[in-house]
Amino acid sequence: MGKKFLIDTNILIYYFDNLIPVASEQIIDDIFLNSFNISIISKIEFLGWHKFSEEQYEKGVSFLSGAHVVSLSDAIIDETIQLKRQKRIKFADSVIAATALISDLTLVTRNSDDFKNIEGLDLYNPFLS
Repeated sequence: MGKKFLIDTNILIYYFDNLIPVASEQIIDDIFLNSFNISIISKIEFLGWHKFSEEQYEKGVSFLSGAHVVSLSDAIIDETIQLKRQKRIKFADSVIAATALISDLTLVTRNSDDFKNIEGLDLYNPFLS
């Protein structure tokens, strides 16, 4: 697998709940095995979900222990600011998109439409395969 990936929060949730489409399971398994990168925003969104029981939260912490969490750098912050100024995009999505752009990662997301107008952003939607 030559490409490197950034996994969006929604894919974390679908994978954690075993809801990835069968046609994409092998590809997503490979991505999690070889390129388990997430934004700090996705870590916060995933682990901060108010509907997690304490047991689910602990399983979530264990699940994310294998991830490389990309923190906010000055370059990611600057790119986020530009995206917020130029596009009508939610804050969390702008940070995730900026992280993928600055880190040269393909964004894995089910919400392709949220990111479709961002020039240079490579997307993979496992629900369209």
